[in-house]
Order: sequence, then C-alpha cells, then structure tokens
Amino acid sequence: MNVATINKVAVIEFNYGRKLNALSKVFIDDLMQALSDLNRPEIRCIILRAPSGSKVFSAGHDIHELPSGGRDPLSYDDPLRQITRMIQKFPKPIISMVEGSVWGGAFEMIMSSDLIIAASTSTFSMTPVNLGVPYNLVGIHNLTRDAGFHIVKELIFTASPITAQRALAVGILNHVVEVEELEDFTLQMAHHISEKAPLAIAVIKEELRVLGEAHTMNSDEFERIQGCAARFMTAKITRKG
Repeated sequence: MNVATINKVAVIEFNYGRKLNALSKVFIDDLMQALSDLNRPEIRCIILRAPSGSKVFSAGHDIHELPSGGRDPLSYDDPLRQITRMIQKFPKPIISMVEGSVWGGAFEMIMSSDLIIAASTSTFSMTPVNLGVPYNLVGIHNLTRDAGFHIVKELIFTASPITAQRALAVGILNHVVEVEELEDFTLQMAHHISEKAPLAIAVIKEELRVLGEAHTMNSDEFERIQGCAARFMTAKITRKG
C-alpha cells in the first residue's frame, strides 16, 4: 500500500494493479497494517483509493484463495471478513474513493466504509453466482443494511454491473462526480470532516454501527442457513468429482 498524509487526512492507495487489486490475503494484510499504523490522534479521516486512471478499483475476492471441502467460502477468519470488521469498527471515518469497476467482495468492502464517493464512470457488481458459490450470511447482512433487499437481490441474482448513477439513485453512494474532479472533491470532504470533533465522530460511528447490526436471528434459523450453504458446497464438490 502507498500511504500519504495531507494535514489530518491519510490516503491509502492500492498498489496491486497487476492483480487488479484482488482481495488476497497479502493485499488485505497490507491494508489492515496500513490502517493500524494510521490509528493515531493526528489522523482524523482516511481515504481508500486505487491509482488514478484505474479501470478496475478491485476485482474482489481472490478466487484462488476460496476454500474447498464444503466450508463456508467466507468464514469468520477469512481476510475479507477481517477487513470489513476493521473498517466498520475503525474509530475514524473511512471514505472509499472509487474509480473503475468494483467486483464482488470489494463491493462489500467499500459498503463497510463510512462514505463512498465515485467517479461517474465507475460500475458496481456482485458476482458470486458467476462462480457458482453462495455468499456468506454476514456479507449479505452487510449489503442489505445499506442497499436494501431488492437492490441486493438484483445485484446478486443477475451478477450484472450497475452504473454509478444507478448506485447513487438507490442510496449506495454518497456522491458521484466527474473523474477529473474525483480527487479534489473527496479530499475536500475529508478535510472538512477532519476539522470536526474526532472523539464525537468516533462515538457516533460506533453508535451507528451497533444500531445497524441490531437485527436478531434465532439460532435455529442461523444453523439452517449455514447448513444450506454447507450442503451446497458439498454437493458442488461431489458433482465435480
């Protein structure tokens, strides 16, 4: 990761372009380390971005690292689960500045951030059905919490990308700007936030996170859904065999 600080704002730029910034364990470990290093009082706001001119913001979960053997493809300890939790619980606002296409797990990752500002040319898609795998229950919850059930169903059932304009209209994005204005607009927003009371923001962010997760599911339903996913993965392996 390339990290730069501008006054009270830090910018983390992905530098795994050869692999389309796929969310491999190495990528996510580096991102988590960068965030940990920036958890300092003088840093008030953080921007996540791909390099300027990127056609792909992130290709999503590294499919070469998906588990086999009928296990949940995105279990609690999976790197994607770890980074989404870290972003959600991080005590400073995190802005995803999106240029290029966002695929699969990367869509969930940016949805875990606090604000999303995208270039008008960006697109967003959820692609697990193209891989023939279900999506983790926690991941589904993360998406429906912000995007709504009908939009998430369309995204997942079709695996078709939606435009930045559509994503803005349905409440997924905060702002859409022309690509040449993206960096200045996002930095201006981050600097504005960085001048506000940091402890108050940290507390309110945590309150919003807790409220967003205040949905109950009884243990029977959870186990039934987990069982469905496990049976699907086992059957898929059997068919391949």
